[in-house]
Formats: sequence, C-alpha cells, structure tokens
Amino acid sequence: MHAMTIEPGDTARVLGPLELHIGGADRAPSTPKLLQLLAMLLIRPGKTVHVDSLVHELWNDAPPRSARRTLHTYVHHLRRHLDPEGNGGVLVTSPPGYRLEIDAGVVDVSEFHRLHRLGRDLLDEGDNAAAAHAFRTALDLWSGPPLANIHCGPTLAAYTVYLLEHRRNARDLWIEAEIRAGRHREMLGVLRSLTTADPFDETLHAQLIRALGLSGRRSDALASYEWLRTRLEDELGVTPCAELRELHRELLSEGHPIR
Repeated sequence: MHAMTIEPGDTARVLGPLELHIGGADRAPSTPKLLQLLAMLLIRPGKTVHVDSLVHELWNDAPPRSARRTLHTYVHHLRRHLDPEGNGGVLVTSPPGYRLEIDAGVVDVSEFHRLHRLGRDLLDEGDNAAAAHAFRTALDLWSGPPLANIHCGPTLAAYTVYLLEHRRNARDLWIEAEIRAGRHREMLGVLRSLTTADPFDETLHAQLIRALGLSGRRSDALASYEWLRTRLEDELGVTPCAELRELHRELLSEGHPIR
C-alpha cells in the first residue's frame, strides 16, 4: 500500500480536540470508541499499532472475551468512515495490527516538535528573538488540552501527559527567550497570570523575579520571592530552589538577576 495522498489543507490535529480533515472533509468519527481507535493510530502515523496495544487502550485491563472480534468490527467501521468511496489504502491491516497510511508531517504534533527543536537550537546560538518566535509559533498550534474530545485509556492518557510536558517546556523556553531578547517588561503580565494560575511553579516564579529585577522593580521582585517562600514553607514544607535563592541573594546585594 502506498501512503495516502496528502493534498493542501489536509490536516490532523491532536493538540486540542482530535480532528482529521482529508480532501476538505472532516473524517473524525463521532462514535467514542472509533475516535479513540483513530487517536491510537494517529499518534503513530504510518506505523503498525499492535492489536494487543489497541485492546489494552480500548478496554484497559478488563477486555471482554470478544475484544479482538469487536476491535475488528471497529476497524471495519472506521475504515468505511475514513474512506467512504472504498478506494483503499487509508487504514490498512498490517499484521500483527493496523496502520494508518498518513504522512507524519500532516499531524500538528510533528510541526510542534520541529518548531520546539528549532527554538532550542536558535536559543543555543544566541538568536533570542528568532527563538522566541519559533516557540511562540509552536505554542500557537495548541487549541486546548491534547485529545480533549476523547475518553483516553492508559496509552492515550500517558501520551497526553507527554505532550503537556513538552508544551510546558516550550512555554518556559519561550519566556526565557523573550527575557533574553530584552522583552522582560512585556512579559510581566504574562508571568503574573501564569504564576497566579500555577502558584508553586518555581521556574515561572524565577522568571517573574528576573523580569521584575531587570525592569528596575527590585522591591516588587523581593516581595514576589517572599510571597513564594512563605507559600512553599507553609503549604508544602519546603524552601525555594537553589536558583530562586541565588536570585534573592543578588537582589539583596542590589545586584541584577542573572540574564
């Protein structure tokens, strides 16, 4: 079988609700189990997904005795949904499992990873403004929690955690690149919002304190550190991380936060 022909506008999205548009038509099924099956095939585009992996995802540790027969029925219905004209070659049987013949580049997560890598390389090279643009473009691919319209079993649930960790890393690196590019004042509102939503994220708090210090707001930076230190000690029984303690020492000595 040849990989399905990808036309301009054909897209597959997992960074938000799952969507699949082929030839201008929305091919994502509405039936929960078919959508879950499609997600399992879509996160490994062009690769065979073992029957056992699909059964485990769809029924976890309690599959019915008829699981394989039921899975075969699901595949039949999904194949007809994806290829109503019966041309073949979209969803193929590939022992010991099934394969979705779609190019990985069509899936938004592939572009996200490409931009994430590009941003890291640009940051390493010191091209901070370009790095910030790459990370921002990567983050703009997200429209919500990954696979938001799917009841995820164990495999897809783990995959969403993996994606969210990469999104968090891209966000942190985007902020870092913006600060290095001299946009610390512009990032203060973003950082205030993010630290309010996630009050124990020490990376975000360190970036906020740095941005405040670089903006000439030393007293606000010290107040932010003290607020976080109190919350961490009172609610978690821990002290701020080494990076935050170093920033605090520099602020007390009227130095500037690490750039």
